[in-house]
Amino acid sequence: MTNKRSGHVILGINVLVLGYLPAAWKTPLLAKDAFIDPDYWANIGRTAERGTLDALFLADGPLLGDPAYDANPIRLEPTVNWGQVATTTSRVGLVSTASSTFNDPFELAERLLSWDHQTGGRAAWNVVTTRGVNAARNFGMPDIPFRDDRYDRAREFVDVVRALWGSAATGRDIDFHGEFFDIKGRLRVPPSKQGQPIIFQAGGSPQGRALAGRVAEGVFAAELTKQQAIEHYRLVKNFARGNGRSPDDIKILPGLLLSLGSSEEEARRRSDEIHDAGPPSYSIAWLSQAIGYDASTFALDEPFPEEVLGPVKDSQTFLGSIGFRESIITQIRKTNPTVREYLKQTRYTGSGHAGFVGTPEQLADHIEDWFHAGAIDGFNLQPDRLIDGLPVIVDELVPILRKRGLYRHAYETETLREHFKAASPTPSF
Repeated sequence: MTNKRSGHVILGINVLVLGYLPAAWKTPLLAKDAFIDPDYWANIGRTAERGTLDALFLADGPLLGDPAYDANPIRLEPTVNWGQVATTTSRVGLVSTASSTFNDPFELAERLLSWDHQTGGRAAWNVVTTRGVNAARNFGMPDIPFRDDRYDRAREFVDVVRALWGSAATGRDIDFHGEFFDIKGRLRVPPSKQGQPIIFQAGGSPQGRALAGRVAEGVFAAELTKQQAIEHYRLVKNFARGNGRSPDDIKILPGLLLSLGSSEEEARRRSDEIHDAGPPSYSIAWLSQAIGYDASTFALDEPFPEEVLGPVKDSQTFLGSIGFRESIITQIRKTNPTVREYLKQTRYTGSGHAGFVGTPEQLADHIEDWFHAGAIDGFNLQPDRLIDGLPVIVDELVPILRKRGLYRHAYETETLREHFKAASPTPSF
């Protein structure tokens, strides 16, 4: 372990509606309509706040997902959903994903700032460019724009939104003329308690990292190994420095898929049981869309074909996440697993996020190791099943981290921006 850092880790929960495994709904703990039940969401918020967690994340779903590989094919609109949760909580941050490809910057800037007021300064926008033909057709587009075009629009979109939030503070119109947007005017909404929502960026492509270094205050990253995470951490922090920012202005939070139990054996049994109750094709289908190859044609007990491990053939038309794919390919090249071994390593998802199976004590060891190694500022934890996975994080993991001096005993700040500033400083590198 490297020299210890001061401060505490940041803990978020990626609320994948019911959990990251598709059979999460198959439990008597949940009603069949839990995902639209206000009490379900209020319980998530109250539980997270009981553990003084920093933030809850909710992805947007601008299309019906494919249940062959999407554990949560149906989702509610995040800002509306979190607006309801805000009424039952007072400190936990609420992060909403919204696409720069399908939204209008003026409308979104006003909606997010209005929502930030209603949360008491706890709102954050997770910027994504969205992929998928079906999503595009829902918005009257014949096809999804090429990746570079989506990121060009995203950069300009974010600049417009930030300028409009600035207009709320100055009271002066903006006069913006770019490649995608021409806007003259200002918002009707005043600055919020934290000034304006925090900006998150999700994705590990070169364009995404550059955007994060320039404007983001948080990055929802995908990392499978500690060394890979350290490299990404330094890269993004240096992007921030190159844009005249302090590296501590941006917090790096990789996703971490969790199955927890009182023993490692119990945790593995839980993970296996929830996975086995889901669609047999789930793992292969998820891996296929993540790497851009039909993994159902691979021999399960053979290493991955060499042609799969090369660069993506056409990054402009590839519909998966470049960050996920990079993370996956790096891990496969490092360990040379069979396809079956890789799927087991990643807890049956083929995801670019790392999987963890074990006890809360072992998870605390993992968090402490990565934190002091300069690989993370915190984690976005993703329980296999949220309804009974989140309480274990709150009631068992958090107390261990507190005893080790890695986490606060009570909220010391009110807004999400303040939560982030009060967390650990960036280690020198």
